[in-house]
Amino acid sequence: MGWVLMSERDLNRLEERRKIDKWHEAEMPVPEIADRLGRASSTIYRELKRNTYDDKELPELEGYYALNAQAMYEKRRAVHRKMIVRPELKAAVEDHLKAGWSPEQVAGRIRLECHPIRVSHETIYRFAYSKDGHEEQFYRNLRQCPRWWCMRPRAEPSASAARGRAGGHRASS
Repeated sequence: MGWVLMSERDLNRLEERRKIDKWHEAEMPVPEIADRLGRASSTIYRELKRNTYDDKELPELEGYYALNAQAMYEKRRAVHRKMIVRPELKAAVEDHLKAGWSPEQVAGRIRLECHPIRVSHETIYRFAYSKDGHEEQFYRNLRQCPRWWCMRPRAEPSASAARGRAGGHRASS
């Protein structure tokens, strides 16, 4: 099984949720909904399970509603977006990183100083390598960016170097 991008795995557009809402209410089978949207059936099942409105006091109102599903999705996303939602936190983290601190040190210092908002080193790394962090080149503030992020295309080996490797190891006389 290959890796699937998050955008392919999760539904993130209101228009798709509206179609699911309409077709689910019409009692269309989930595999058919998935085919029409060009998604895997598991994605639709996960969407219905995660974002179905549940009310114990008024069970007749329970069900899948597109706008409610979108709000639930956005609320889940906001939990993981501290660095975007709170620019003052991002600025403080960036200042420490520019001073040569590691994300672990920054997170520890923020915790020690009893800031009202805490951030973990994982959150710092996640933001640095996210689409938003990449657009701002936030990853450049890290001490060392990973090889896969900063790699440059390599030059082709010269013909003489390629010939020397083509025959394998040569025994020296």
